[in-house]
Amino acid sequence: MNGASLARNLRMLLPAISLVVLLVAIYALQPRAISYVGFNLMLNLAIPIALATIAQMCVITVNDLDLSIGTYVGFVACVGATMLTGGVAALPFVKDLQASGALPAVLPWIMQTPLAGVLVLAFGIVIYAALGALIHWRNLPSIVVTLGMSFVWLGLSVLILPVPGGQAPAWIRQMMTLKPAFIPFPIIAAIVIAVIAHVLLMRTSYGAVLRGAGGNPRAIERAGWSLLRVKAAMFALAGFFGMLAGLSLVGLTTSGDANIALRYTLLSIAGVILGGGEFVGGRISPVGAVMGAATLTLAGSMLSFMRISPDWQIGAQGAILIVVLAARTLIDRAERSR
Repeated sequence: MNGASLARNLRMLLPAISLVVLLVAIYALQPRAISYVGFNLMLNLAIPIALATIAQMCVITVNDLDLSIGTYVGFVACVGATMLTGGVAALPFVKDLQASGALPAVLPWIMQTPLAGVLVLAFGIVIYAALGALIHWRNLPSIVVTLGMSFVWLGLSVLILPVPGGQAPAWIRQMMTLKPAFIPFPIIAAIVIAVIAHVLLMRTSYGAVLRGAGGNPRAIERAGWSLLRVKAAMFALAGFFGMLAGLSLVGLTTSGDANIALRYTLLSIAGVILGGGEFVGGRISPVGAVMGAATLTLAGSMLSFMRISPDWQIGAQGAILIVVLAARTLIDRAERSR
């Protein structure tokens, strides 16, 4: 029993151990990086990646997979860089239609205010919830549905912003460039994200129902809960956290781009698995997922310090993920043998 407990504890601590090992390696390569300024630079992009990872985790919790989260984050970034500053009137294709006379020169006031952008972002979350309901109702493979939606989000992003540009709202830029005393903002943001997701999914009664829908859906259904509503709720949560990821990303980059977050799909899946999550069974760890996202972000910095070409960095990050997963497999086998 002691050996089994040790194996379980090692499995739970593996994301933290991986993060610590990476920090030690970075310190050995570049000691000055382990500082206030260094963490700000290295972990800046960890915030949107962590939010996208939590979004992916919500979908994985109910035994599905979201292959559209990267393009959805890019869509939100494009909306944030245009419609959250000037409404629909800020969109390039709307300006072209106005110039050609197809639209009135002066649009209704609601179309010229950021409220139009807020409504579009809210509609994106509704679309995510509808996708979850559709997948459950028609018993469709989530990989196929979300892969198709990835092209829809990308097409909408290109329509909104054909070329990189736009401008992030001032309040988002100010929030993402905060410099609190003593502790860098990315670390504070990561802790807040992890705590909120942990309390929401691990410490509430409805969170237990949401996780149970992935672990034992029949028992949840026999208890009187609607699996259709549960899946719609989890996909809506994924859309919400994906929206936050896109807004934080546009706050860091100060402009939008349809292709700005294409890598986030694979990074979010890797972050969930690296953080101790499982593809099936509702087995997740919100804190571990945020640590996994931070580990993947820091891995890029470590590889840069090692002067490894960016062309090889993606492969090197994959190798790090394989090593951690291999260690977790060994721990799982030791736990079962005990």
